[in-house]
Amino acid sequence: MSSDSIYRLVAVNKEFAGPPETVRVLNEVDLSINRGESLAILGASGSGKTTLLHMLGTLDTVTSGDIYFNGTKLSTMGDRQRAELRNRDIGFVFQFHHLLPEFSTLENVAMPAFIAGMGRSKGLQLAKEALDMVGLAHRLEHKVTTLSGGERQRAAIARAILLKPKVLLADEPTGNLDEENGSKVGELLVSLNAELGMTFVVVTHNPELAGMMQRRVELRSGELYDH
Repeated sequence: MSSDSIYRLVAVNKEFAGPPETVRVLNEVDLSINRGESLAILGASGSGKTTLLHMLGTLDTVTSGDIYFNGTKLSTMGDRQRAELRNRDIGFVFQFHHLLPEFSTLENVAMPAFIAGMGRSKGLQLAKEALDMVGLAHRLEHKVTTLSGGERQRAAIARAILLKPKVLLADEPTGNLDEENGSKVGELLVSLNAELGMTFVVVTHNPELAGMMQRRVELRSGELYDH
């Protein structure tokens, strides 16, 4: 594995069993993702791009083949190790923000710190810094139900970068936003990638967002192609 690669996928296959037959979603996928780069994964609905993202984030496992993260084969890790990896080294942003309505914006963003066992004051301080980075310093104590759609997604991004993970994985991060807010979120992701130096992997249907990333690949019928 190259010292520049944070991910390396070797002959990765993913199958789902079910009536009437087993369906192969990913077919012999090979891919290296370098440290600090931004990568867009494109593909039609059902092409396997979200499945691939979930496997990168250890939320799903391969049927065969290998995925290496930072030199470690993910299949050798136990459930607890994978959970710790997700908390410490991988940030997630989804199409729907998954913020908790009963908590303030600040508390929502601090959740990964609390899960990691960090003290409340330290976790909240990190959350303030992350919210400032995404332009929401003025919304710290607001309930997330009072935020606009674009603000909620920026809060979700702040939560994802809170612990300065090595990788941010984003699944259709602009899919639930209008064009203006989608552009703002895309610009924010680009600026954070440059500022923080973490690897960004983005699954998207949005050609504008994909065009903002340094590299693009496309899944077609389970196979990966340079775009």
